[in-house]
Amino acid sequence: MLHRSTILCAVLAACGGSNEATCTRDDECASGFCRADGTCGPADVDASTGDAPGDGTSGLCAPNLDGMIVLAELPHEAGRSATFRVAADGGTFDTAGTADANNTRRWDLSSQQSGDADRTLALQSPVGTWWQTKFPTATYATLLASNSDLLGVFAVDASGISLLGVVSPAAGSTRTELAYDPPVKILALPLATSSIWTTTSTVSGLALGIVTAYTELYQSRVDQVGTMKTPYGEFPVQRVATDLTRTQGLATLLTKRSFAWIAECFGSVANVSSQDFETATEFADPAEIRRLAP
Repeated sequence: MLHRSTILCAVLAACGGSNEATCTRDDECASGFCRADGTCGPADVDASTGDAPGDGTSGLCAPNLDGMIVLAELPHEAGRSATFRVAADGGTFDTAGTADANNTRRWDLSSQQSGDADRTLALQSPVGTWWQTKFPTATYATLLASNSDLLGVFAVDASGISLLGVVSPAAGSTRTELAYDPPVKILALPLATSSIWTTTSTVSGLALGIVTAYTELYQSRVDQVGTMKTPYGEFPVQRVATDLTRTQGLATLLTKRSFAWIAECFGSVANVSSQDFETATEFADPAEIRRLAP
């Protein structure tokens, strides 16, 4: 069975490519973002696709920092990819961060963590896949976890990003083919400081060829705003907190908490997931840490 935190960091991870112009200030870059290593951030988003805001001529994604994130400010289409630095053994991080001005918070995940490894996360086209007809509204699929080959299948529209199902890369008698009814709203749009949403979904189908059914409750909200520093750079962010409860009949199979830090034009720039059955609102012993890397 899947941990919801891996789903959220997978669905929000594609940030496009980058150019290598040197910079010291954001306004020296066509993308409007100067990274911590002194190079300009991505500036390759085509406004005609509707996946990032444009200036009317260049089609570049430039954060307007208006406190609201809409579909045009999330680069989510098949073919995009991003590099994340992953501490799969948990690392050390206090999710509470530190207090900053105007009732905001500051978080820093730029330093090295135990077990760090850079991993490329790509959004794959559903065209030509064995599962395409089973999820005809899918926008893309992507790996859910670094230690698994399972793919999450997602749909994107103006109301948000939804998880339709989970599949194995190949068909066959031991395939995984799980459908979510209704689809799980992973990210509700537009995203603002007051955003809160909940989905209760029945998950059914095959897991490694075995008939499976259970229920998952997702409770999500924007609970903090501030800045997140990653190896890629520092971003103004909204933090999305999500609590997952998985049940089967009267039995609780899993509870888990996760945080995703969302930035305009980049999507999720960092994700932290708790240990199973975490009860604290904030925690310092995560199960996994992911953050955007150059």
